Amino acid sequence: MMGKIKPTIVLTMICIAAALLLTFAYELTKDRVARQKALKFSASAEMLFGKTQIRLIDNDFGCDEIETVAVTDDGRVAMQLVVDGYEKDGINILIGFDSDGAVSGIEFISLADTPGLGSKVRDIPAFREQFIGQTEPQDSFDAISGATFSSKGMKHAVDTALSIYNENKEAILNG
Repeated sequence: MMGKIKPTIVLTMICIAAALLLTFAYELTKDRVARQKALKFSASAEMLFGKTQIRLIDNDFGCDEIETVAVTDDGRVAMQLVVDGYEKDGINILIGFDSDGAVSGIEFISLADTPGLGSKVRDIPAFREQFIGQTEPQDSFDAISGATFSSKGMKHAVDTALSIYNENKEAILNG
């Protein structure tokens, strides 16, 4: 009888020890991880708008794909979205809007899609430029051959950002 209980007790103790170690490691690193995320966001926002003061808005406007929304003093907006490309949550981008509500720039925070294929959405400037100036979601766009999932993911991100911006413009600018 003791021979059957002993392995269960040992396994339970190992699981408890592992859980405690993971909890400790998380608590030890969570502030550093948050700082790194903030630095990446700030660097990407600076690429969009240059050196400027930004105010973060604590609202995802009911959209799980929105990570962060920021507004500059002169009414420009940056939305960070994480969407699926070829990889689940593989596209992490910052979409900038000018003070008129048009897409003014797109910067990548990270891209987990296949190098040489899915990464073309980041590496081919003409692909991103087709979204610049849009004020409403579009029905059609030029996808990149061989990077269909990544292309559709980018379009989805831009369309989502445009919809959220247009539906919540006052709350974003005054929030």
